[in-house]
Amino acid sequence: MLPLAILLKGMGHDVSGSDRSRDQGRTPEKFAWIESQGIKLFPQDGLGITKDVDEVVISKAVEDTVPDIAAAKNQGILIRRRVDVLIELFNASQKRIAVSGTSGKTTTTGMIAFILKEAGMDPTVMNGGIFRNYVHENPYSTAFVGKSGVFVSEIDESDGIEAVCRFTPDIAVIHNISLDHQPMDELKKMFSGFLAQTSCAVANADDPVVMEMVGHFGGRVLSYGVSSKHADICVVDSTPMPNGTQNRLTAFGKTFDLTLSIPGKHNVSNALAAIATAYAIGIEPDKSAGILENFSGIRRRMEIVGTKGGITVMDDFAHNPDKVAATMTTLKEFPGRLHIFFQPHGYGFLNVVGKELADSFAHHLGSEDFLYLVEPFYAGGTVDRSIGSADLTRDIVQAGKNALCLNGREDIKKAIISNVRAGDRIIVMGARDDTLSDFARDLLAAIP
Repeated sequence: MLPLAILLKGMGHDVSGSDRSRDQGRTPEKFAWIESQGIKLFPQDGLGITKDVDEVVISKAVEDTVPDIAAAKNQGILIRRRVDVLIELFNASQKRIAVSGTSGKTTTTGMIAFILKEAGMDPTVMNGGIFRNYVHENPYSTAFVGKSGVFVSEIDESDGIEAVCRFTPDIAVIHNISLDHQPMDELKKMFSGFLAQTSCAVANADDPVVMEMVGHFGGRVLSYGVSSKHADICVVDSTPMPNGTQNRLTAFGKTFDLTLSIPGKHNVSNALAAIATAYAIGIEPDKSAGILENFSGIRRRMEIVGTKGGITVMDDFAHNPDKVAATMTTLKEFPGRLHIFFQPHGYGFLNVVGKELADSFAHHLGSEDFLYLVEPFYAGGTVDRSIGSADLTRDIVQAGKNALCLNGREDIKKAIISNVRAGDRIIVMGARDDTLSDFARDLLAAIP
């Protein structure tokens, strides 16, 4: 909701809002910054909904029982979903780039936007993560209003098939298709419908489901691949480093270098997607690669919080099976025990992917690694809470790996600090909850 609010404010609208996290006293500094941008904030008690409000825009996490919704209904004020407003803004733009898939969307969107901004194209950007390159001018830099008519947006599959298939991109990126918020059959239908809305697809040649889908597509296809050597843009050679990768790429008969300051094979794939997308809009691949050398990444994507006593603390957004696998595969490229704190980002999410999430952790955890869990993030509402972190922990332990489900973060912190030693890495994982980053800093401070 924050990036959408920033876009609407930047386009000249009067914007106000409420958030239950603010009412609960969470991350007051963020809400203070929002107010400093001229966005009025009210308690979520219905009193902020007045006759001056033309529309109330809600996320899918907002229930009808919220007082603001009841107040809007009582006053006959139009209530719209976040995604519907985004679709309207996006489809009205002159040149539209949509980034989809179940993993890597935010970083890929960030890379595309960074290339275009640094190349002077001044895009409008809607993204789900904070650009580390621009935090000095905006600590919550997730969205920008540009003047070029180019709109770059991350498209979230959790919005559902009806919404996703109403975006009309000129360039559609399909990064990967794997189990996340929706069952696989639904995801395939969704992305097929999404693809039908565009004339140019940027497709991951390493993903067989994606390639099967674009095989039936009648428009222009630009493919990329880390493993596939037949893609339009592919990797000739790649060398991992603790804080990045060095790569040799080939694209359309040219060979050139790409040095990334963010680690992991998955980030190389993200970069290839961005380079292919920029090429579709007219930027040569070697120029895009040169720009990406200065890309600092997105907040909470394997972000190093600090190192103390030979122990490194990291903050990471990994929350679904694929993202967990990508992060842990990258971590395993270098030695040292892992101490992973994981907070699932919702009970409903565990109902869909709990078994696959447990399998992902069990597969990638080493015999000396430790996983520490607390119950899923819950800010209120009516979601079914019958499946929780204890169930996830049980499945991982049954697979022979070290996992503990404890009562809260203080217990987790005591357990980690008593167990950690020089050469180990501590990783905080999870989504939706802004206080996870605070906990990562707490863990760093607690190291003797």
